[in-house]
Amino acid sequence: MIPWEKIDTAHIPGTDAELRLMKRGKEFSIMLGTNELMNSRLSGSEAALATLAVKKLEANKKPHLLIGGLGMGFTLRAALAVLGAGARIVVAELVPAVVAWGRGPMAEIVGGSLNDTRVSIQEVDVTEIIRSSRSKFDAILLDVDNGPEGLTRKANDGLYSSAGLGAAHMALRPGGVLAVWSSGPNAPFSKRLRAAGFDVNEVAVRATGRGGGARHIIWIATRT
Repeated sequence: MIPWEKIDTAHIPGTDAELRLMKRGKEFSIMLGTNELMNSRLSGSEAALATLAVKKLEANKKPHLLIGGLGMGFTLRAALAVLGAGARIVVAELVPAVVAWGRGPMAEIVGGSLNDTRVSIQEVDVTEIIRSSRSKFDAILLDVDNGPEGLTRKANDGLYSSAGLGAAHMALRPGGVLAVWSSGPNAPFSKRLRAAGFDVNEVAVRATGRGGGARHIIWIATRT
């Protein structure tokens, strides 16, 4: 078997933690300690995050989207594939090195989406954008940390708190969609979504995008 090679490391702002970009043949992995956060072979649920959300926006020819977390670019690529020329997407990525990896060693995976004219990249905590926005976005897609139960950064918990969901509700336009990726189910989070004023649909999807493999959860929450 081909051994893993460490390509680069990156500090996570606000923590003492470090991400590691690993490569084995054409396969990439982003690691935090012994935990694998992302793998280039497992893109199905991240892509579904985009396609399920965008499906709710079919009548909107010029939707404005916010994606929290670039990762390996699977959500962004999937969104661009199903959105028209009038769409605008802001991608908020807290770790600058992740953007650099998408333009460098993982450029083939990201597929040129960072250079799409519909896309703007902001190297900032997505929470800052959400809190400073009022009725600005038609959809907010969150693939931040491990979902509502944080793993990489304690401050991420606030994004999924009652206050964080209230801020997301205000940042969305009426009828807007908050789509949230998670590694697993979380009943208290579903309850908080409803309390924040969202109609909620919880969808289980395969990590591979096909039959078999781990199931991840995506919440499609519509602002009422």
